[in-house]
Amino acid sequence: MGPSTSGATLLIAVDTGGTFTDLVLLVDGSIRTLKVPSTPHDPSEAVLDGIRGLVPKGRPFRLLHGSTVATNALLERQGARVVLVTNAGFEDVIEIGRQNRPQLYALVGHRLPPLVAREDRLGIAGRLGPDGEEVEPLDLARLQTLAKEVRARGAQSVAISLLHSYANPAPERAVAESLAETGLPVSVSSALVPEFREYERTSTAVVNAYVAPKMDQYLGRLAAESGAERVTIMGSNGGGIPVERARAEPVHTVLSGPAGGVVGALTWAKRAGHDRVISFDMGGTSTDVSLCPGRALRTREFEIAGQPTAIPVIDIHTVGAGGGSIARVDPGGALRVGPQSAGADPGPICYGKGGADVTVTDAHVWLGRLPADAFTVGARALDREAIRAPLFALADALGGSLEEAAEGVLAVADTAMERALRVISVERGYDPVEFAVVGFGGAGALHVAELARRLGSPRAIVPPDPGLLSAYGMLASPLTKELSRTVLARADEAGTADRIEAALQELEREALAAMVEEGADPGSLVAERRIDARYAGQSFELSVPALDWADRFHQAHLERYGYERRNSAVEAVTLRVTVTAPPEPLERVELAASEFPPELRAISVVFDGDTHEAAMVRRSELGAGAIVDGPAVVQEYSGTTWVPARCRAEVDRWGCLHLRFTS
Repeated sequence: MGPSTSGATLLIAVDTGGTFTDLVLLVDGSIRTLKVPSTPHDPSEAVLDGIRGLVPKGRPFRLLHGSTVATNALLERQGARVVLVTNAGFEDVIEIGRQNRPQLYALVGHRLPPLVAREDRLGIAGRLGPDGEEVEPLDLARLQTLAKEVRARGAQSVAISLLHSYANPAPERAVAESLAETGLPVSVSSALVPEFREYERTSTAVVNAYVAPKMDQYLGRLAAESGAERVTIMGSNGGGIPVERARAEPVHTVLSGPAGGVVGALTWAKRAGHDRVISFDMGGTSTDVSLCPGRALRTREFEIAGQPTAIPVIDIHTVGAGGGSIARVDPGGALRVGPQSAGADPGPICYGKGGADVTVTDAHVWLGRLPADAFTVGARALDREAIRAPLFALADALGGSLEEAAEGVLAVADTAMERALRVISVERGYDPVEFAVVGFGGAGALHVAELARRLGSPRAIVPPDPGLLSAYGMLASPLTKELSRTVLARADEAGTADRIEAALQELEREALAAMVEEGADPGSLVAERRIDARYAGQSFELSVPALDWADRFHQAHLERYGYERRNSAVEAVTLRVTVTAPPEPLERVELAASEFPPELRAISVVFDGDTHEAAMVRRSELGAGAIVDGPAVVQEYSGTTWVPARCRAEVDRWGCLHLRFTS
């Protein structure tokens, strides 16, 4: 968005996290930022307080929001009571699932119970075949009593999933119509995921139903009380969706905040001249990493809290290591960090809000990498002395000094995060030496240099305002609408090309019409067609562009698995169309060159078991071309960057810090 007049509509992005809620406002061509403590009991309170504190009074604005409400409802099992309506005899599909074993070597494996209790699964007579043909008619008499049965079970939400509804959605629609009188949210699998694989489709409908009442209430309050002209929610696929669609299909928001971070990281990295990056988002409760070889990768093989969801999401790997992760000594005497977190309340000990357990943030403060006056929570400076007694207890249990214990906490956290970075790069055949690691989140810049070194990446990048990058990414995210349809058509069969083209055109027309109805400019819309394909007889697919899809599949299979079978039939499984409306352009002013060396302040920092002198500098004082040699601490409002010894930080013309080890 270019410079605006005093009455022009502003754009504000809000990302709610476990510890802080981050806000970024685009106003009159410039960016303003704010961090406020999250309010776990009601996340909307922090969002509304932040909006009131950042948006100029009387100015109209649009709200972009990344929400963790659906995510937390699933992780904490605090969703609605769901009744599942499915085919008679298939009530246990949601519980049987696949043959995957969560604990491969356990004699007796353990899985989380399904989100729908056995007594809340209602089977109804009626059956479709795989081509959508009627094998057994739907029990119309049962439909007359279905609403009464649902109410009798105390349902708060309903999920509907019938066999082969992707080929013929009419029976599911009939069931949904019979339940309209209940007034409950109804999640219809053929509307959410018109694709084959009944377990994943059923699970997606159930997850949507499970979080729908809570999300509807939360987003309804935001839409009503925020004062925004329009509210857009960050989708898990990296695109924005209107709040009305998010309230009806909240399953699309389960990776809302982390998706914004990946988009933001890629946006800044490309601006800095790097399009092959690994995003490293370390917040208060967890770390999210994603590999971007020129673009954000997507996947539909996604689970959250043990529940598969067959929706498009940015391929993000998460580990329970964040600034608030709690350190402890296990019964075997080993130091553990996370996944338990101090969260926003009470938070780390140094916040002075009642925290009693040593966290990663406390370790940084004790070692001097996060100076007590480098960051404030409200008007309160970080309390280093309060860390002493709990850290002493941890050190005593480990048989070491306070400094050794603190460095151990950071080393254990780094190891967990390094493992996550290797999962998405080395284990998938990518060489980290070809990628830059982009560190962000409230704690990411404190760890990114060391992790890049461990990984073998030649460079780490810290964008401006790293603690607010997920919110910034929402400003850079397009609006999207994605539709899919299972076809199961072999390339060597007569009529397949015409059948696929007709189906793609229909999906594209439907997606374009939906985007226009939601307020998008028709002239700005771009459609992308892709096909999930496989060799006939295989169980899994690869996504390729629709043009020359069979040849592209052979090549994709060769790249992924190391071989191809040109003589085997290729099968188009699912067609996908994504329509995108571009985001508002984000203009950035180039940083002026440094005329004078930055003012450095001497501080004491502990690393490698000893106390060393280091430099501390405010990032706002660093112009383009400025160089800071480690050991050093770079201060700014939303996060602190640690530049280790033998590492150099250089500022580019956009204000990004480029960290490279010199030896």
